[in-house]
Amino acid sequence: MIYDNHGRPITYLRLAVTDRCNLRCFYCMPEEGVKYLHKSKLLTYEEMIRTVSVLSELGISKVRITGGEPFVRHNMIDFMYQLSEINGIDELNITTNGILTGQYIRQMKEMGVRAVNLSLDTLDKKRFFEITRRDEFDKVYDTLFQLIDAGFEVKVNAVVMDGKNTEDILPLVGLTQNHNVSIRFIEEMPFNGEGNHYPKLAWNLHRILAEIKSQYPDLQKLVDSPNSTSYNYQVPDFQGNIGVIAAFSRTFCGTCNRIRLTATGDLKTCLYDEGVLNIRDLLRDGITNEDLKSTFLQAFKNRPKDGFEAERNRKSVITESMTTIGG
Repeated sequence: MIYDNHGRPITYLRLAVTDRCNLRCFYCMPEEGVKYLHKSKLLTYEEMIRTVSVLSELGISKVRITGGEPFVRHNMIDFMYQLSEINGIDELNITTNGILTGQYIRQMKEMGVRAVNLSLDTLDKKRFFEITRRDEFDKVYDTLFQLIDAGFEVKVNAVVMDGKNTEDILPLVGLTQNHNVSIRFIEEMPFNGEGNHYPKLAWNLHRILAEIKSQYPDLQKLVDSPNSTSYNYQVPDFQGNIGVIAAFSRTFCGTCNRIRLTATGDLKTCLYDEGVLNIRDLLRDGITNEDLKSTFLQAFKNRPKDGFEAERNRKSVITESMTTIGG
């Protein structure tokens, strides 16, 4: 088991496999001018397998694949099979926008993927197009129910945005009445490739909950798992549940057990840091596995207490897009 300098165990890796995406969600990236990286700048599958193997020996047991959109990278499903076979990796999950996912459902079940996070900010086709700048709602919505029917633990990730989709909060909650799905409302963050575009967050955890309780006043609090990023609730007698992730308020940092590796190999021990070192460069310079372990451990000993400290320690303001960080 790895512990950071604040006594928090580190067991969970969010692994971004590409900076590319087949949507253009305005809160994640600019509409135009996205400069995708050359393939040579990205970690190869072999480099990712080696890195995850080293981390598994240190105590990482859970991996979530992210992007961009993971399935736009060629041979992704074969790479996932390799990841699933790494000794010590007990849980392999994925976050996807659902456009290309349906064709891989059978293989994901075969390799033991248990949980799929599906990004879906609205149940309205017109608003979907306005948010994503792509006409793909029907395909994503169909994928949602394919995943539910296949028995995955499905979480719908919906970023709550003032003036964009707040009218979708209650309809999304309504999905949990007859479907075993978790709807997770996420506070909007400044990672859109343009920097922090609001002085104050209009829809935080408390306002989102107030909106839900306006229709469901008997909303019940559930017991959160030890390292949960979401505060979880359920409407009595509904099959599914609801979570609210205070990603901007950063109230869950005290139990954070996760690290991130971007598609270019930047290690982020906090979402809000600038990246503490580059694994790709170390690997290509010939670092041994033992030295790589020591490098990881040293980075974990200097982890910020929370996202606010990480942001204060940055040398520049936030200008990254979520697609370059990994969702």
